Amino acid sequence: MSDFKQLRIFQKAREFNKELYLKTKYFPREEQFGLTSQIWRASLSIATNISEGCGRKNDKEFARFLDISYASACEVECLLLIASDIEIITQEEQLTINEKLDDIKKMTFSFARKLRAENG
Repeated sequence: MSDFKQLRIFQKAREFNKELYLKTKYFPREEQFGLTSQIWRASLSIATNISEGCGRKNDKEFARFLDISYASACEVECLLLIASDIEIITQEEQLTINEKLDDIKKMTFSFARKLRAENG
């Protein structure tokens, strides 16, 4: 694979990270080392695994890193549901963020499936 920065999926994940960081910046201070930190780590994992996979030697390995990226997106989704449950964010905010996350998840899943199909 070539330059990960050119991949639309990476660009979307990067923009998602930015939006999520700006949103969680206002979470309660007591959550800074708990929920906030976990959301940041999981959301960063989405983009970083796309970029790392892109640097691997073949598409099979890249697809594996896309699987990890997808799993991290699922983790972020869970953490946002919890944030909504404990009323750190509203259900509306959670749903709005999740729409963007769902798009990234669909792209990640489809891209991994395409790489596997092309390489048997």
